[in-house]
Amino acid sequence: MSSSQGPTSKIIADLRRHGLTVSTAESCTGGLIGKMLTDPPGSSCCYLGGIVAYSDTVKINLLQVDPQVIADHGAVSAQVALQMADGVRRSTGSDIGISCTGIAGPGGGTESKPVGLVCMALSANDDRAVQMLLFKGGRDEVRQSSAIKLLSMLDEYLEKKG
Repeated sequence: MSSSQGPTSKIIADLRRHGLTVSTAESCTGGLIGKMLTDPPGSSCCYLGGIVAYSDTVKINLLQVDPQVIADHGAVSAQVALQMADGVRRSTGSDIGISCTGIAGPGGGTESKPVGLVCMALSANDDRAVQMLLFKGGRDEVRQSSAIKLLSMLDEYLEKKG
């Protein structure tokens, strides 16, 4: 999937066809996923909004991520990604919440959580999914790859719905 309008337009068309809405909670991508979802004209019927939760404080206060989960697992973890997706879905009233949190670099990585590690999640009434991936490249490449993969997760979810 690319950031061109084609694949994103398909996601918007599928959301519309199923009568579903989506919202985003982004950390390492800084709003890129929301931008990509709003590129196609008419996306306002299905995209309710997003929260760029770069700091732990915003994750806790706006997305209701449990501070103990951040303390136990770190902000870049499957557990936090799932809570971010659940939280944005709750706070916006959307049918689907998608989220990502990661280390885009060039700094901030550790041996156990290297630069390029991204956790992404999807939360819906009938499904929850999370993936942890390690992307190669510089900051822009990690962010772009993360956005594309998360939109691919959303596309796959919608494909399963028929």
